[in-house]
Amino acid sequence: MPDLMRQLAGIIRQITSHEWSAPFLQPVDVVGLQLDDYHKIITKPMDFSTIQNKMEGKDGTKYKSVREIYSDVRLIFNNAMTYNDEHHDVHIMAKLLLDKFEEKWLQLLPKVENEERKHVEPNDAPTTDTSPEDAIAKLAKDTDDELNEINRQLEELRNMVVQRCKKMTTDEKRKLGAGLCHLTPEDLSKALELVAQDNPDFQTTAEEVHLDMDAQSETTLWRLKFFVREALERQANTAAAPGKTDENAKRKRDIYNALAKTASKRIRR
Repeated sequence: MPDLMRQLAGIIRQITSHEWSAPFLQPVDVVGLQLDDYHKIITKPMDFSTIQNKMEGKDGTKYKSVREIYSDVRLIFNNAMTYNDEHHDVHIMAKLLLDKFEEKWLQLLPKVENEERKHVEPNDAPTTDTSPEDAIAKLAKDTDDELNEINRQLEELRNMVVQRCKKMTTDEKRKLGAGLCHLTPEDLSKALELVAQDNPDFQTTAEEVHLDMDAQSETTLWRLKFFVREALERQANTAAAPGKTDENAKRKRDIYNALAKTASKRIRR
């Protein structure tokens, strides 16, 4: 698939020329940045220089398909989002660049699948072309599966951090209770669901809920504290920058419109 390789290489050049691409161009400097836990969290590091070397066969190995390259590009950004908190600049940069890459990959995907079918025996695969709608559905499923895996890893990390926390003081419990009172109804429901995870008998849907802080395990208390802190920070950021939500919504609409436009063009053809 030399032609597809060239087209994907062009997409990668567009991504790596973006002003936010710098953190992803070279391997993470674990020693220089003193990221002692990086390799405990990220089991398969990846960066664009490694991808480039493998595309050129410099390290003795070479990609066999564009899908392998696609997976490694996604791995770069998923690693960054896994290691860095969602409010961290690197996490935000990785998410934006991943969105841009997925948008361009979606335009290339029908060509990739049609080319793949040419190398499969007729009896082994259907001969119908992949429609843009099927391509979108498959990409959505793959993305959802990877997000679920990231969430699972984040949950394991949270539990590991909680287990190492000290015993919560009475004053900290009081402040936690006060923080719960300032949550939005939606966030408060999520907080109560956290409590119910360790307390199956806890009723989150009752008209009046009584939460005894002293009766909760240390794991539940610290998970609540982390959740409340992030929720209140989110509320403060939203209040301070009301246009930010509109900006994010606009970017999502732009991406959706681009995908729909691409699909429409292919259908007319």
